[in-house]
Amino acid sequence: MLRRTILASTAGVLATPALVGAQALPRITIGMSGWTGFAPLTLAEGAEIFKANGVEVTTRFVPQRERNLALASGALNCVVTTVDTMIQWSSAIPLVQVLVLDRSRGGDGVAVRPAINTWADMRGKTIAVDGAGTTPYFVLAYMLRENGMSIRDVQTPTLAPQPAAQAFVAGQFDGCSTYEPYLSQVRGMGPSGKILATTLDYPCVVDTLAFQPAFIAANADAVRRVVASWFAALDMIQRDPTRSNEIMGRRVNQTPEAFAASAQYIEWLDQAKNREYWSGGLLPFANKAHTVLREVNVLRADVNVPALFDDRFIRA
Repeated sequence: MLRRTILASTAGVLATPALVGAQALPRITIGMSGWTGFAPLTLAEGAEIFKANGVEVTTRFVPQRERNLALASGALNCVVTTVDTMIQWSSAIPLVQVLVLDRSRGGDGVAVRPAINTWADMRGKTIAVDGAGTTPYFVLAYMLRENGMSIRDVQTPTLAPQPAAQAFVAGQFDGCSTYEPYLSQVRGMGPSGKILATTLDYPCVVDTLAFQPAFIAANADAVRRVVASWFAALDMIQRDPTRSNEIMGRRVNQTPEAFAASAQYIEWLDQAKNREYWSGGLLPFANKAHTVLREVNVLRADVNVPALFDDRFIRA
């Protein structure tokens, strides 16, 4: 009965009782970035899907390095980021992931010079990458580990994803670890560079949505409505991609066409895909991410990985 009450219709509109119910629910502020994988949250806000589902939600762009602090202070009560980052944050603040938003499907990767043909060829090379604790750093460490190497086997000058890609295209460094749209600069640079691997080869970038456990305990209905609104936003994208891309693109200053192009490198997870992934792949991946983070000393102590996930809301 509850699911029928809160799930938005394909038009994103519910009956009046759901709107009345919103008055008793807390206002939710989601901390996020302009990453394409998160964009259906801005669609749910811009197309009033959250409102139709009886919950008042604001999305706010907050730098990743500040998002966990804002959650701890109460400035945010919901955050989205990668699973590996959630594991890092959980060592300092309690949080529980309730929904998988997206998986990178070629949107993150490692680019190299033409002479580098294997991972073994990377040994001793200089790979521009963002600092320890960031997604590009985790991607590089993960991919090296999957090939019997360590991030200690390469030199890692610290550059943010965009400058790293720009420097590589300009002829600096032996490689870089970055993500879209900057990875596409490498795709188009010609014979002086190539992509060694992406998340199509090593699916290691997964984004989730999390609340603090005390908030979930006190506001389970609001959490359920947020999750249901994500699924409704994905339904809208399928039904009306032109309008959806316009709304999502506008938030990040992209044309609908440019936004659609960036979306080809990610996979949004609807309810069926969430259930499937939670049933098999999510926890093994999170445990492997935990191992990588410990090995590179980004995570200084073990955390209870299974306790960081609660799948009841994707099954409502």
